[in-house]
This record gives sequence, structure tokens and C-alpha cells, in this order.
Amino acid sequence: MGTTVSERQHRDARDTRRRLLEAAAALFAERGYERATVRDIADRAGANQALLFRYFGSKSALFGEVIARNGEEQLRTTPPHELLEAALRGLLGPGGKEPGGRALATLLRSVDSGDEIGTAVRAISDDYARVLASLSSADNHELRADLALSWLLGIGMMRVLVGKEPLADADPDEVCALVTAALGTLLDGLPAADGKP
Repeated sequence: MGTTVSERQHRDARDTRRRLLEAAAALFAERGYERATVRDIADRAGANQALLFRYFGSKSALFGEVIARNGEEQLRTTPPHELLEAALRGLLGPGGKEPGGRALATLLRSVDSGDEIGTAVRAISDDYARVLASLSSADNHELRADLALSWLLGIGMMRVLVGKEPLADADPDEVCALVTAALGTLLDGLPAADGKP
């Protein structure tokens, strides 16, 4: 029994949508929202621009889905006590190649791109902060989580956007060790130096 035309079209549509999301995630992480054009996204995906609008409605809606998808993937697949280091490694790595690791790099490159984008940025930031807050038993655990996330984004900004030396070329393992050790005073649920929470 063969597949029907409708089944093939549905499978092709799903594949095209996936390719568009992956291309957009890569370009938003590399260039930010403003500099990643619809044409470039469609070209990288091997698709027509019209399909991008058909599946997502607008560039900003596509951006929102990329941010949500990448952030949710990292939040879903990373244990809370490993989230800070995983997100940090995504910022420190070469261009944030892993989809989950691209979420914060994309956020950094696009943070001032308008109200709709700001909404997506706030939503994913809130999700990360909520998980990080679960790592502290202190009464002010939400503030501690926001401080940890702010520091993480600041490190990413200085390395990814500003290119500040020596941070820009620092070894990711060394940066992660220093940051997680320092943040252990804010978030007591982070792994100790021996790797145990």
C-alpha cells in the first residue's frame, strides 16, 4: 500500500517547515533578528519565501517560534542543576551550533528588535529564571535566579557581541568552572567542583 498524495504533501510540508525553522535559528543566532532576512532564511532552507509566510505568517512570528523551540528544547532536555552550564556553553561555543544552546545567543543578538520580539525574549527569560530559581532554597530565590541569568547574559554579550578580550578567546571550560563556582553562592543547587549537586 503506497502513500497518498495528501500524505506526501503533509510530509513535505512538515519537512519544509522544519528546514525553515532550522535555517532561521542558525541565521538569527549568527546575525540577530534585524540582519537575518526572510530571503536568506528561505535560501538557506532551500525553500520559497512564500512558504515561510504560509507556515509562519511573519518573520517576527517565526522568530518567536525559534526562540520558544530552542529554549524549550534546552529546558526540557537539561536537568535543572546543569542548565546554567549548558546555557553558558551554548554562548561560549563556536556560534552556538547546538539548537538548545542557540536560544540565549539568539536572544542576545535580537533583544532590542521591537515589542513582539521583546515579548518572546521576556517569556523565555522567565522560563530560564523559573528553573534557576528552583536551585536555591533562599527566600529570595527568584532574585537570585534573575541575578544569575543576568550575569550569564552579560557574559554572553561581552563574548559574543562585544568580543571583549580575554573573554572572547577564553577556554569555555575555564569560563564555566569560574562562573559556576562563583554562582554557587547564589544558587546552592549547582553542582560542586566535584560535579555533584
